[in-house]
Amino acid sequence: MRLCFLVEEHYRHDGMPNEVIRQLTAWGHHVDVVRPGGSLLRMDEVMGSGAHDAWVLKTVSGGPGLTLLEAAAAAGMTTVNDARAIRGVRDKALAAAIGRTRGLPMPPTYAVARPGLLREVPAAQYPLVVKPADGSSGRGVHLVSSPGELEALFPELAGEHMLIAQPYVANSGTDIKVYAVGGELFATERCSPLHPDPAVRERRVPLSAEVAAIAAQVGAVYGLDLYGVDVLLGPDGPVVVDVNDFPSFRQVPDAAARVGRAVLGLARTGSRAAPSVGRPPAPGLPLPIPAQAPAPQSSAAQASAAPASARAGEAAL
Repeated sequence: MRLCFLVEEHYRHDGMPNEVIRQLTAWGHHVDVVRPGGSLLRMDEVMGSGAHDAWVLKTVSGGPGLTLLEAAAAAGMTTVNDARAIRGVRDKALAAAIGRTRGLPMPPTYAVARPGLLREVPAAQYPLVVKPADGSSGRGVHLVSSPGELEALFPELAGEHMLIAQPYVANSGTDIKVYAVGGELFATERCSPLHPDPAVRERRVPLSAEVAAIAAQVGAVYGLDLYGVDVLLGPDGPVVVDVNDFPSFRQVPDAAARVGRAVLGLARTGSRAAPSVGRPPAPGLPLPIPAQAPAPQSSAAQASAAPASARAGEAAL
C-alpha cells in the first residue's frame, strides 16, 4: 500500500508516528511524509494525484494538517481518522456539545470568545477548569478556585481565540487514559495535568467494564477509529474530560505494530464515518470490552508476520 502521513513539526522527532512509519515500511508499504508546517503546498497537485490508499494525520490542534486532510477527504480519499470526526474533537467546545447531547458523562461546558466573558459563569460552578478550545498536550490548562483568581489570569488568556470553562471534577490526582486501536481498548493511569506529581509514573491498569463502555461509546459518538479518552473517576462516577484523535498510545503493548495494522485495515475498508450532528449513535458498542488489556504479542510472532522491508519516502510537496 501507499500511504501519506501528515506530520506537524511538533511531532517531527516524536516516537508516534515515526515508529509506525518505520513499522509500515518494514512490512513493505510505501509511506510518504508531508510536513504541513514546513512545505509550500500547491493544493490541486497534492490532492489531485490520488496516489495514496489513505492519508493519516498526526498534527497539533490549530495546525495546517487538518486542512490538508479535509481536502483529501473532499477529493474522495480515505483518511485516518475520518476528517469530520477529527474536527469534532479538535474543537473542545464542539466536542462538549456533541458529547453531552449524546449521553456521554461530560461536565457542563461554557465557551467564550473573550476571557472577560468568563465573569458571567455562576460562582456556584467554582472551582473551574479553564483551557483553550483548541488546546492539546495539556497546554494552557488552569484550575481556577475563585472569580478573583480568574481575573488575574486574563492577561495570559488574552491571546486565545476561544476558551472553555468546566466545573472541576474532584478526583484523586490521577486520571485514566484509555487508548482505542484496532478494535481493542487499553487503559493507563497517569498524573493529572492539574495535579503534577513527578512521583506518579504512568502505568498500565486493568480496564473496568464501566470505563470501557464509556470509551467505546466515545468512538461511536464522534466517529473515531484511533483515539484516546481522558477519564476522571469522580465522586459520581467516571467523567470524560478530553478526547484525542491519534494520541501517543504510550504503554500500549507493541503500539507501533498495532497502530500500523489498524491504519492498513482502515486504508482497505475506510474509516468509520462521523455521525451527523443531532443523530444519535447506533445502538450497541463498536469495540469489544476486555476485562483488561491483552498480553503483548511475542517478538517471534511479530517477526513471522512481517514482510520484507521497503524504503520510506519523505515528500516536500
